[in-house]
Amino acid sequence: MSDTSLHNLTRSAEPEFADYVALLKPRVMSLVVFTALVGLLVAPVPVHPFIVFTSVLFIAIGGGASGALNMWWDADIDRIMRRTAKRPIPSGKVSEGEALGLGLALSGLSVMMLALSANLVAAGLLAFTIFFYVVIYTMWLKRWTPQNIVIGGAAGAFPPMIGWAVATGGVSVESVLMFMLIFIWTPPHFWSLALFMKSDYDDAGVPMLTVTHGHDATRRHILGYTVLLAACSLGLAFTTIGGPVYLTAALVLNFRFLVGAWKLWKRDTPQAEADAYGEEKRFFKLSLWYLFLHFSALLADAALRGLGLTGGAA
Repeated sequence: MSDTSLHNLTRSAEPEFADYVALLKPRVMSLVVFTALVGLLVAPVPVHPFIVFTSVLFIAIGGGASGALNMWWDADIDRIMRRTAKRPIPSGKVSEGEALGLGLALSGLSVMMLALSANLVAAGLLAFTIFFYVVIYTMWLKRWTPQNIVIGGAAGAFPPMIGWAVATGGVSVESVLMFMLIFIWTPPHFWSLALFMKSDYDDAGVPMLTVTHGHDATRRHILGYTVLLAACSLGLAFTTIGGPVYLTAALVLNFRFLVGAWKLWKRDTPQAEADAYGEEKRFFKLSLWYLFLHFSALLADAALRGLGLTGGAA
């Protein structure tokens, strides 16, 4: 009998509802929900509140389905990494078969219901997002190339495009730039995490950049992507969904992010490894606020336009 079969037969206890919720990666789902909702609400087409609610619900379910399928496939390495060892499958609370079944069922349900509640474009984007995250990133890129998070980051960047498509039925410059904001933000965000979680990826055999090229190369890549990110962020300010709030937020946040990336680049590796609570963790925490505040600023400018207090762009 295989190790996987033994693990499934000897799980610690009957799973609770919270264990199935954990399979859906609720923290990741919260980012999916928020960026999708912003993409929907800043679009220039009014949407009925019921359609807003149902569409965001099904986008969230699709994001959760991706998380369950990711945990199913990655159960072997999740058992090795400290950061993931307490997830439902490696902790023995949910079997791999249950995770696979739940992920497939929710994937089909979310895509079908989004097509019915919104439109086929939005549903098609959601289906592609699930496929990209599970097959392209999880099954292929993650264990094959140190550029895994660069290309795979596209999966997490699609939600605002899906939200925009719910409202407009299509894709535009604005939705592409929202996609690019998340897409280019993802590598420095995850690489800063990998800088102080390097041993986890090393132990699991995941070719994260910190493992294959070391800390110094990772810091150089973070700085380079942060420069690209600043350009993309400021470009979004001068579209129809930009405004004074967003422009101000982008200027302040990008200045802080660039300073943080510069400090990371200037540090030497021994110092970084000795200081587990140093610049790496501060930069990682800043990256969380960076994305949240950018999308919050877009929402604020949309509200001001709705009140007739600002024009269409910065």
